[in-house]
Amino acid sequence: MLGVSGGIAAYKAALVARLLKSAGAEVTVVLTEAATRFIGADTFSALTGEPAYTSLWERPGEVLHVRLAREADVAVVVPATANVLAKLTHGHADDLLTATLLEATCPLVIAPAMHSGMWEHPATRANVAILLDRGVRSVGPATGPLAHGDEGIGRLAEPEDVVAAVREALAPQDLAGRTLLITSGPTHEPIDPVRFVGNRSTGKMGAALAAEALGRGAAVTVVLGPGASIPPGVEVVSVQTAEEMRDAVLARYEEADAVVMAAAVADFRPKEVAESKLKKDSGMPELLLEPTPDILRELGERRADQVLVGFAAETEGLEQAGRSKLGSKSLDLVVVNLVGRAGTGFGADTNEAMLLAADGDDIPLRSWTKRELAGAVIDRVAALLGSAASGVGPGG
Repeated sequence: MLGVSGGIAAYKAALVARLLKSAGAEVTVVLTEAATRFIGADTFSALTGEPAYTSLWERPGEVLHVRLAREADVAVVVPATANVLAKLTHGHADDLLTATLLEATCPLVIAPAMHSGMWEHPATRANVAILLDRGVRSVGPATGPLAHGDEGIGRLAEPEDVVAAVREALAPQDLAGRTLLITSGPTHEPIDPVRFVGNRSTGKMGAALAAEALGRGAAVTVVLGPGASIPPGVEVVSVQTAEEMRDAVLARYEEADAVVMAAAVADFRPKEVAESKLKKDSGMPELLLEPTPDILRELGERRADQVLVGFAAETEGLEQAGRSKLGSKSLDLVVVNLVGRAGTGFGADTNEAMLLAADGDDIPLRSWTKRELAGAVIDRVAALLGSAASGVGPGG
């Protein structure tokens, strides 16, 4: 069931409906009266091939909200306005959409969209926190152009991301009761108070992994490098340097059932950090580098029964480099990414990647969306944890 409420982003709900239908879903749309000011019910009927509903009273011969609630395998609200979020939080049911959602027991996904002030208001933040605590899944909002020519947080998530969240809501809860520790983003190794040694990672892969694991019931902690972002519902530990990431990971390692090291940790750092900004007119500075801590190797040496997954970013010799890392760092799985080309790897929505496994169940190099790759990695983690629970143990 696709619920559409009264915000300017309601037109994007039509794109969500089309994508869901293309994915093989049967889609029933319920619009609030305010939503019809932005988009009509006939649009959704044409896209889905099903009636679209707007009123509790349009089918007097049946209890419409009960039927719709019982038929739904998953419900998603696009956009979820501040008003609808408040109603869902406090159990108000004064229209067909909120009455149906109050009756429904299926998974619920919300895609908030509103002006920044409304999103950041304490009442809205409190309502969202309550809904998340109840198990409601949220996607977005994003930062970008808003109505009235404004810019900021509150923009509806992209339709593809909403559909991905719906898929996650239907995912098996095979990680319920498990704790996953994920690293994400780059590290910045300071040269002086202004400059740093870093890399091009944006943390998109880590965010996709966190969303996938969270959607499958895991408790997720992400040790997060600078500049990256993570979906709501995840515990975030922010760090800057490789040393800080090492300390944060080791402090939480023993409590984790699985560790997925997706961060692009800088391999080198300046041996000495200047206390003040290096000036161009002072001449060329001599920058001496030293290796950063090898966090993954240290985890491999310390591991007990945790599942351990590493990532490798390579420009050539992918399989050789991946197999070397798989063995030398005692990994269950390594994801080897091809980087250095446009449209793949750092900052892109797709990866050219292969999966190399200690048990020999490899997947050769292919193109993935980051969400697809995250799903494949978390599938392996869940399988390995299931094997461990049955006495087989990680790594076969």
